[in-house]
Amino acid sequence: MLRWRGRVTGEARWLAMKQWPRLRARARQFIEELIRGELDAALARPRYGRSQMAGNEAGAGVTGHRHGSRTRSLTGTFGPIEIAVPRARLTKPEGGTAEWKSQALRAYQRRTLAADALIASSYLAGTNTRRVRRALAALFGGTVGKDTVSRTWRKVKSDWDAWNSRSLAEEPIVRLILDGTVVRVRLDRKATSISLLVVLGVRADGQKVLLAIRSMGGESAEAWRTVLDDLIKRGLRRPEFLIVDGAPGLDKAIAVVWDGVPVQRCTVHKHRNLLAHAPERLHEEITADYNDMIYATTLEEIAARRKAFIRKWRLKHRAVADSLEEAGDRLFTFARMPPSQWRSLRTTNAIERLHEEFKRRIKTQTVLPSADTAAMMFWALLASGQISMRKVDGWQTLATKPIDQPIDLAA
Repeated sequence: MLRWRGRVTGEARWLAMKQWPRLRARARQFIEELIRGELDAALARPRYGRSQMAGNEAGAGVTGHRHGSRTRSLTGTFGPIEIAVPRARLTKPEGGTAEWKSQALRAYQRRTLAADALIASSYLAGTNTRRVRRALAALFGGTVGKDTVSRTWRKVKSDWDAWNSRSLAEEPIVRLILDGTVVRVRLDRKATSISLLVVLGVRADGQKVLLAIRSMGGESAEAWRTVLDDLIKRGLRRPEFLIVDGAPGLDKAIAVVWDGVPVQRCTVHKHRNLLAHAPERLHEEITADYNDMIYATTLEEIAARRKAFIRKWRLKHRAVADSLEEAGDRLFTFARMPPSQWRSLRTTNAIERLHEEFKRRIKTQTVLPSADTAAMMFWALLASGQISMRKVDGWQTLATKPIDQPIDLAA
């Protein structure tokens, strides 16, 4: 997009508007193909397709028949569109037929989840329903009224409350990633910094899932205990591995509720700590030595390079060596697992990326309306599908237990 001194030019806006009809057409085509594919799977054959079985068996694979289509209106972040939804009757096992219902597009659904999240996030930003309607009028073509904003807000708020109280007893969580970030919110009419404490879970199949997001006054042991106790109360099983940012309060909370669980301290956070203890002219050299150690390929190489790092920096700038020694063996817990997992185990980057995306979305708002708003907006980005999370690297070996061989800390 064309910019001049950080501003979007009129030409860029004109080009974007010119492409909008094409984007809507592609969105409509994609949604229609998605629904047609869903119906093909239900009928066990594509449109106009015939069963390849011969004789009397030809009808055995036919589970119903199509009978035209109907038009549905759908509003998404691409604006309002009209889509053709196919209709069909499915044969029931007990006899007779029933109208086929799409699971991709629910009955009476008029907006996508992303559109609902956009409406709700506009409301959460501190804008009243009338202003939200006006702000989104151009995008949604006038289909969003005051009542729509209010209903959407109530629905999202209800989903948020249900998500916060849901049972975790059936979640096959084997690993947790815990980190906090600071945001500015308005409390008692004053801009105040608060912490958002975030917990990601990794299921047995490697899929990452958001488990908790809480707004707290800071990252104290008491604040983290509140979060962890709530997870346990809702049935979360004892995890097999923890990845943390190194905050003292979190370490204390973990020691109380999950003592004995292997803990990996984020190597990126420790790298920042090392640089904070040295003048800028030494940063490049510290980084090179640190990366040689952290990204060594075997536990023995890591231990040898750790010793070399400490001996060198004790003489050159002792504060750097002391900072590394402070982390202890928790900085290298990842090396007790299969090498295929090391990349996903070293850091809390999975949460850091969510933090970055969240802050990118709210960067035009220097201060959010409230603490509850901040947590809810973070959750809404994932719940609406605007941000998705993939499986962790090395998920195929998640069942492997850590080897009982901590790194040699003798320097």
